[in-house]
Amino acid sequence: MVVCQNTAFDGAILAWHYDVSPLAWADTLGMSRALYPHDKSHSLSAQATRLGVGVKGTEVLNALGKRYVDFSADELARYGAYCVNDVELTYSLFHNYLSMGFPKQELRLIDATLRMFIEPRLVLDKDLLVSHLVAVKDYKQQLLEDVRDTLIGDYSDPEAVKVLLDSGTDGIKTLLMSNPKFAQQLERLDVEPPMKVSPATGKLAYAFAKTDEAFKELAEHPDVRVQALVAARLGNKTTLEETRTERFIGMAGRGAFPVPLRYYGAHSGRWSGQDSVNLQNLPSRGPYAKALKRAIKAPPGHVVIDCDSAQIEARCLAWLAGQHDLVQAFRDKQDVYKIMASHIYNVAPDQIDKTQRQVGKVVVLGAGYGVGHGKLKLFLKSMAGVEVTEAEAKRIINSYRNTYDCIPYLWDSANRAIQALASGQEMVIDVPELVRVEPGKGLTLPSGLHIQYPGLRREYNEDNKPEWRYTTKGLPTRVYGGLCVENFCQAIARCVVAEQMLRIRKRYPTVLTVHDSVACIAPQDEAETAMAYVVECMSWNPKWAVGLPLSCEAGMGESYGDC
Repeated sequence: MVVCQNTAFDGAILAWHYDVSPLAWADTLGMSRALYPHDKSHSLSAQATRLGVGVKGTEVLNALGKRYVDFSADELARYGAYCVNDVELTYSLFHNYLSMGFPKQELRLIDATLRMFIEPRLVLDKDLLVSHLVAVKDYKQQLLEDVRDTLIGDYSDPEAVKVLLDSGTDGIKTLLMSNPKFAQQLERLDVEPPMKVSPATGKLAYAFAKTDEAFKELAEHPDVRVQALVAARLGNKTTLEETRTERFIGMAGRGAFPVPLRYYGAHSGRWSGQDSVNLQNLPSRGPYAKALKRAIKAPPGHVVIDCDSAQIEARCLAWLAGQHDLVQAFRDKQDVYKIMASHIYNVAPDQIDKTQRQVGKVVVLGAGYGVGHGKLKLFLKSMAGVEVTEAEAKRIINSYRNTYDCIPYLWDSANRAIQALASGQEMVIDVPELVRVEPGKGLTLPSGLHIQYPGLRREYNEDNKPEWRYTTKGLPTRVYGGLCVENFCQAIARCVVAEQMLRIRKRYPTVLTVHDSVACIAPQDEAETAMAYVVECMSWNPKWAVGLPLSCEAGMGESYGDC
């Protein structure tokens, strides 16, 4: 086993330049993220200070810009001692984490994640990427010109109009600097403008500052039109799609594609993107649908197999809540979206039309964590293309909660669990007795890790109402029953998919995991056999999940997008 801090970096050097291929790669950075998911920093210095195992040196700062020949003998000796200290700190942290009970299965997942980067198998189609980049730039220019033409109608002064037209993208930025106009453009694209409480006035204001987290998230919005608006507002020359495509083109010329995934990127344990290449949100719809995915290809003589665990969060929710009729419907492969729609519209499931089914789908997938009627109204408009009144949205929410009444009870149980965690009491939350309150640690997960709420306390919000808050990355964050249920449902879904991925890689190298799907490669001459094996693995229940109704959908092809 090779142990490093940030093993993707050191491991790549060891593997690519020195042909090092250990039985396992371990990473204290990943272990730290899993054990302390809400900490601000997981640097070697921060970890060493947290556990009191030593102090990281600063000699590297004195070496910036220097080459080997620039070092004096004394500087070289001190730099060597600095490196030795780093190694000793890393080794000490690793053994401390093991003594804390870091799960062996999670070590295998760290290894699997690192090998996607250190031992890359996928390749990138450079010609396809170059063509895509041209299309992206042309589309963005047309979009911004349309936005300009829409907004410029408010200007009655011909001279002002001429200045804006002559200033190109900068002129569009000027137009979009008006908060109300920018909000209007977002709403036109069915995006709710992010809001915040103004520290100056204490009132709600648009969260359009470049430092606002909600605004930064819009820059990675799946709708490329939203990306273009945000980029124009910031005065950026490129959108996310452009920079990502350019980055892919750069990597395409260097051999196989090292897949950058962050193990335990979220406190639910899910993976996230890193190194400015977020493979978790490659577009599947819209003008760029699957273009980047189709540029990610299997090596010669192989196919990519991608398998998605169908509706796994909704299935986990029904199972954990003890909603037996919904569990049985999933198990019997019934159309649960039509069933929900039949309750909403009071007609038989076989009489539900396409639009009504889409409403049922949005409700099943979107109302399970205590969402209110206001948000559901927005969900229905953006995801189903259906506009409903406030009263109708309330009726639909009530229909869901009355139809599946065990689910609201799980929210209540989670509310009591938050109170129990704050007061240091044990408690079982769910019907299968899988999620328990473990005082001082958090909510138990089948992985052996925990959903954590550090610094949990009761505070008053701006409306002078009490609410539970915890601290994540130094910031106060609200938590309530429905959100708590969402946290552990996502975490348990991740545990299922993670165990299934480990089964797949016993036979075929896994090359990517996105949300609830796993991708691997297999030789072309055994493609059908391989896909059957992958489906078998993704339909398999871990021993702790007996009764959880699992299902999956798989596809294969020359490229990731073909799947």
